[in-house]
Amino acid sequence: MLKIVRNDLIKMECEAIVNTANSEPVYSSGVDSAVYEAAGAEQLLEARRKIGRVEEGEVFVTDAYRLPFKKIIHAVSPLYIDGRSGEEDKLRACYTKSLHMAAALDIKSIAFPIIATGSFGYPIEQGMSIAIEEINSFLAERDMLVYLVVFDKNATDEGRKYKPNLESFIENHYVAERMAAEYGYRNIEASIPANIPEPMPMPMPVMARESRAVEAVSKKKSDNLFTRMLSAPSKSGARSQPYREANEDTLEDKLELSRVEFDPNDDDSFYELEEKLNTRLKHIKDSFSDYLMYLIESRGMTPFEVYTNSVVTKKLFSKIKTNPEYHPSKEIALRLCVGARLNIDDSKDLLSRAGYTFSPCELYDLIFEFFIENEIFDIVEIAIQLEEHGLPSFIDV
Repeated sequence: MLKIVRNDLIKMECEAIVNTANSEPVYSSGVDSAVYEAAGAEQLLEARRKIGRVEEGEVFVTDAYRLPFKKIIHAVSPLYIDGRSGEEDKLRACYTKSLHMAAALDIKSIAFPIIATGSFGYPIEQGMSIAIEEINSFLAERDMLVYLVVFDKNATDEGRKYKPNLESFIENHYVAERMAAEYGYRNIEASIPANIPEPMPMPMPVMARESRAVEAVSKKKSDNLFTRMLSAPSKSGARSQPYREANEDTLEDKLELSRVEFDPNDDDSFYELEEKLNTRLKHIKDSFSDYLMYLIESRGMTPFEVYTNSVVTKKLFSKIKTNPEYHPSKEIALRLCVGARLNIDDSKDLLSRAGYTFSPCELYDLIFEFFIENEIFDIVEIAIQLEEHGLPSFIDV
């Protein structure tokens, strides 16, 4: 089992931890320094000197000394240069060799930092993606409890920043919807006034009038789009009377198809709206795969950026990209919305291509919706919040 947690590595309750070691028999800043100081720097450094120089991507083991673990496995982290100098292979080796060494030592639970993403400079999303891929690959064949531990000042500060607003968002959406779904009412005691009289039957004429009113409002909203489109300024610049009357439309009447602020007196605003509508119509029959590729291209992103930001494997992303009929799980679809940095409207549109919506009755959905709605595209923080709310880690199947 893989769990992603926000904690201090040396305070984890497990049998072993992995340290991000230096290739030379010295210790550096970050996790390495914290581990040495907590274990007893002199003792651990003496053991390290006996081992000597170790190449990047290799691992070795020492006692834990003053730390309450059976062993410390040290993985020599690769220094990130440009991503094309063998760093990825070395980083993957850090995880696989550490895990196999732990298995050989009969370790049942182990905690990793996100190796090399601190002072060694590896990009955090790519580093986490590699970590999850290698750990999941190992766990497909072995049984072990593996923690990925995220702890630094930035991660802690971010968590504190998001937590109150996230909890409020969940409270306002999840609790009310669950009450409605399970009990058929929303806070019924608070909503019923004291001494309410018995309701009188509604006369049919009133119901009929209300029905006609609803129809009239619906017709007004439906007609509004076509009034604007058909009454557009001509090439000569002349406008028809219906177009001028549209100037008095209220905000309720504006198109919800787009976030574009529409000003009927502004030709550029009209054509911007028309262009956005035409784009929507052009892609109306796109599959999930086709529409995702369109959104990625329109944002000037690369597939590599998207699947690493999503913590989705290259193999899975390639399958999605090459198979227009591919139907992703909801979890993968949500992660791709984050990886492609989609706003809430585009996210809803993309999810609908796979037959999904954001459900206010699902805590998993609400956490993703909160981050996407606030345009916080931090997959690491989302993973931590999922774990802290008792939800499963990202596990690709």
